[in-house]
Amino acid sequence: MSEHADDSLTIQPAAPERVSFWTEDLLAIVIGWAILLVSLACVRFEMPALAVVSQSEADVAAAPKTEAESLLAPWVGKPKRWYSNPIDAFRTEDKSGDSAPIFKPELSRLSGTIGAGLIIGVLFTATLFLTGGRGREFLIGFPAIFGLGLLAYVMAGQAVVSAYNLEYALWALVVGLVISNTIGLPKWIRGAVRTEFFIKTGLVLLGSEILMSRLLALGLPGIFVAWVVTPIVLVTTFWFGQKVLKIKSPTLNMVISADMSVCGVSAAIASAAACRAKKEELSLAIGMSLSFTVIMMVVMPAVIRFVGMDEVLGGAWMGGTIDSTGAVAAAGEFLGDRALEVAATIKMIQNILIGVVAFGIAVFWTTYMDRDPAAKARVGWSEIWLRFPKFILGFIAASIVFSLIAGFVSDGALWTSASIGVTKELRGWLFCLAFVSIGLETNYAVIKENLRGGKPLLLYVCGQSLNLALTLAMAYLMFKVVFPEAGS
Repeated sequence: MSEHADDSLTIQPAAPERVSFWTEDLLAIVIGWAILLVSLACVRFEMPALAVVSQSEADVAAAPKTEAESLLAPWVGKPKRWYSNPIDAFRTEDKSGDSAPIFKPELSRLSGTIGAGLIIGVLFTATLFLTGGRGREFLIGFPAIFGLGLLAYVMAGQAVVSAYNLEYALWALVVGLVISNTIGLPKWIRGAVRTEFFIKTGLVLLGSEILMSRLLALGLPGIFVAWVVTPIVLVTTFWFGQKVLKIKSPTLNMVISADMSVCGVSAAIASAAACRAKKEELSLAIGMSLSFTVIMMVVMPAVIRFVGMDEVLGGAWMGGTIDSTGAVAAAGEFLGDRALEVAATIKMIQNILIGVVAFGIAVFWTTYMDRDPAAKARVGWSEIWLRFPKFILGFIAASIVFSLIAGFVSDGALWTSASIGVTKELRGWLFCLAFVSIGLETNYAVIKENLRGGKPLLLYVCGQSLNLALTLAMAYLMFKVVFPEAGS
């Protein structure tokens, strides 16, 4: 053959696939921080007019108190509680009288609901268009996804349902599961089913709500109850699932362990992203968590009252064990104001661990669980960084920045509180859309397969039993033996 013939038969190597600089983690940080910065910039401070207090000798002007409000607050919201008419979810309840609930006729909450949808839809669509991420497909399907999320919020807002703390996450999952397991997921909606994108962005916003000042509220007793017991339960439950129950999926094992030991849904989401768990596994963990949360919210206050446990110890016990922050508050109210304050503070201290736990899980999974057993070389830091979920850094940065503003800037607590009032609503919507997306992508047969043999349920029950015992022991030691004055 000639030299030219040889050349013509030479197979050129395929060009390597181009990897976009704009990863989903980076986009989540960009969108999350854009929302955080705008929300901070839109806070307005007001100094009310001097109030004049009449005294016997002279009129003395009372010192005015600075107030802060967000200019975005009227345009970001969600449906609230209703009783018999779902339309009342978009109205303001008139609580001036003692009679049956009365709602004002104006649909005052509708503007906030529509505003939240527009903000999320425009930000995500524009970002995907600019970075080549199929913005057109997202724009077509997003109204349907948002509509399903709105339905979940309305269902969760019914007064009886709300009293039992059956949160929007459960209804969002159910709505999605019903559609995916009956008519199937329509193709035109698929482009807006961005589960991980919604979750990651929501977690970045969640970081602003985790303020380090919570540590000072109960001091060392609160830290010991929330930070010592939690990692012990997490590690022990994961070991128990792998070595004793021999659960086939380590990621399912980890998500259940983190969900049950840290703080429920938010921890499950963060840990699932850190260990790259399947959506069906996250659905299963969240479903079990929400179910047991309802039971514990009702049973624990009854047990505490039956045995004569005081409010401080009972509040600390519930704050360290009940998964949902809302359920913790509801359970605390059953016992009294003191129990509510202690329980809610313990839970918020525990919530600070979300980022730390997610970081630890990501490193552990990269260096140990996903490592090739045949490879003798240790996994380097470059490999850890490559596989590390970068959005966690946005979460941690938000927590640090907002904590610094709240603690060291003049009127910083007012500033961050007004800003968080808006970002918390958007974060809730993002999580709701994520749960809808999980349901739409989940086949019930897969969840049933994961539940086969009852091992995940047994893992949760055993882990929560350990959590209850260790938290009660630590709470008693801290609040009754070492720091008996802390509760006051």
